Amino acid sequence: MPLLVDVGAPSLSFVVPTYNSVGTIASVVREIEQLAIDGGHEIILVDDGSVDGTVALCRELIRTTRVPLTLVEHSRNFGEHNAVLTGWRHARGTYVVNLDDDGQNPPGEAVRLWEHALQEKLDVVFGQYDVKQHSLWRNVGSWLTTRMTDWALDKPRGFYLSSFRCVSGFVTRQVASYAGPYPYLDGLLLQVTQRIGSVAVLHEPRREGVSGYTFRRLVRLWMSAWLNFSVLPLRIATFVGLCTASAGVLGLALVVWLWYANRGPAYGFGFIMATVLIFSGTQLVMLGLIGEYLGRIFLAINQRPQSIIRAVSSSARQSHVGGREL
Repeated sequence: MPLLVDVGAPSLSFVVPTYNSVGTIASVVREIEQLAIDGGHEIILVDDGSVDGTVALCRELIRTTRVPLTLVEHSRNFGEHNAVLTGWRHARGTYVVNLDDDGQNPPGEAVRLWEHALQEKLDVVFGQYDVKQHSLWRNVGSWLTTRMTDWALDKPRGFYLSSFRCVSGFVTRQVASYAGPYPYLDGLLLQVTQRIGSVAVLHEPRREGVSGYTFRRLVRLWMSAWLNFSVLPLRIATFVGLCTASAGVLGLALVVWLWYANRGPAYGFGFIMATVLIFSGTQLVMLGLIGEYLGRIFLAINQRPQSIIRAVSSSARQSHVGGREL
């Protein structure tokens, strides 16, 4: 069956997840609006359960922005990666750039990502920050995420996977078909393509407010990267179990030898309890990992929604549709 192509599709779509960004989103949209893109561009705003005036402001932007603008409203907060996937499902561009709503990713730098993707015929181009304008704990968390994904994902070692990325429409359509409740975009991208690259880009200070990326969200991202796209934790648990069992066998052999050589009671209550604790702790770690996998399978089988759309509005049409998004 031939692939259907939207002949009216713009060259570039900008997907911007928003969350309590009433003070920054208007300036971001205005900067994107002023860009000159051969073939045209569009803006997709995905409000991820904001509780301030972000939605009302975005609806006003629909009426005043000169480029096509679509607003998709989630029924509650589902997370950044879920919001980006929702945006990708509504984007029509040949390439899609997703950037933050706080102004730290200059839209002009997004054009450089797009031009590099066209020139090098790449499916994904990540923005590589020379200097990151994040807090210390966020930078440490990003470094740790890079090290963890070196182990868990099929990517070049040390390659930085940033949330500022340009992706071909072909890849976004493949990734957007993922229906699991815990998406991890970089893992999904690397499952589809290895035509990836990076470009050094500016990272500006946050224009207003503080980041909503808490330590809890960062841990959840780590869990998604490791448990959704890798069996490495299970293999580590198996290796630890084998090492512990081997140590137990060697310890038992030592005790038997000491008893046979009549060297005296070199073992006692403390030794026995330490051994029990080691074995019990190892078993609990392995059971916890297996339980986490089973829990995610359970949620997938029960079709926990990745996101739920409350309404969709655009400058081309004013429509409001509620429904479940995968």
